[in-house]
Amino acid sequence: MPFAISVGAAAARLVVGPGWGLLPLLIVGPAIAAALGGAAYTLAAGAVALGAVMLFDVRIMHQSVSHHQTIVAFAGAAGVTAFGMLAARHRDERTRELEQVKIVAEAAQQVLLRPVPRQVGPVKLAVRYLSASYGARVGGDLYEVAVTPDHVRLIVGDVEGKGLPAVRTAAVVTGAFREAAYEEAGLPAIVARIEASLARELGEEEFVTAVLAEISRPDDKIELISCGHPAPLLLGAGQPRPFGPEVSALPLGLGHLCAAPRIPVTLTFEPGDEILFYTDGASEARDKAGTFFPLTGCASMRAGHDPDTLVDRLSDEITRYVGHAPEDDIALLLVYKDPDLRMPALAADPLEPGAAK
Repeated sequence: MPFAISVGAAAARLVVGPGWGLLPLLIVGPAIAAALGGAAYTLAAGAVALGAVMLFDVRIMHQSVSHHQTIVAFAGAAGVTAFGMLAARHRDERTRELEQVKIVAEAAQQVLLRPVPRQVGPVKLAVRYLSASYGARVGGDLYEVAVTPDHVRLIVGDVEGKGLPAVRTAAVVTGAFREAAYEEAGLPAIVARIEASLARELGEEEFVTAVLAEISRPDDKIELISCGHPAPLLLGAGQPRPFGPEVSALPLGLGHLCAAPRIPVTLTFEPGDEILFYTDGASEARDKAGTFFPLTGCASMRAGHDPDTLVDRLSDEITRYVGHAPEDDIALLLVYKDPDLRMPALAADPLEPGAAK
């Protein structure tokens, strides 16, 4: 484009003559080149423009008005080329710096939200995360799965607030869960460990809503503790329905306000059951008219028993419903108990090959 503009301006000058004052248009070529390419590209476009100006200067009398126009055009093209080269070089340096920052950010995001195992015995898992922050894959929502010799333990949560402070708090919660899930005997003790970690990090009005689950082996049971978080959904042939305790405990970080301990509830988790854990970014997503996304009635809930397919369709359906990137982070974690498989007596490597996206 820059070269075509320079050639076009020169050709127009030849056709209509000097009266139209078209020669200064030659500076447009190197200006566009500086916006589109690097310093070498800008220099090449500037050389074409300057060459065209010099050719016109040779064709005319040096004392004419046209000669003065060529001097102005030459100075303008040279100045635009020089400053364009500097701008392009600075932009290239900034681009390289941003690429390095992106690599570091990708590593940090992978540490915060690690892949979950696709399958542990008959339990299949799939996770998807939609970040509301442009160019990021993580935010204030969190999830983690820990596989111990006797249990599959998981947490899905939502940090109050947004931005880097929310990401830091999410890192505290996931870090405390990863340690406690392998050391503590039950979910209440894990919650206490997370509370202790948050007490050193959060202010008085900051909190984290979360739901913790423990799938025991080989029993068809699951324990749940909800800390101010939306109840997971039990999927099946009919309408998805809430699955968990009827009364939610206080969010994490606010446990000091109530002396009553958080007591888990034990529910049946039979072969063929599917449980969707999610954050409120999914249930509170709105379209352009302000209508909430119908999470329990959406078509994606009928995607069958393949966890990856269901969470893929659900995340795509939410994005289409909103019409743009979500305004709040969304975490989706689906747990499915395959009726054709059996739970092994001991856990394999917590992170099996082929982790979910």
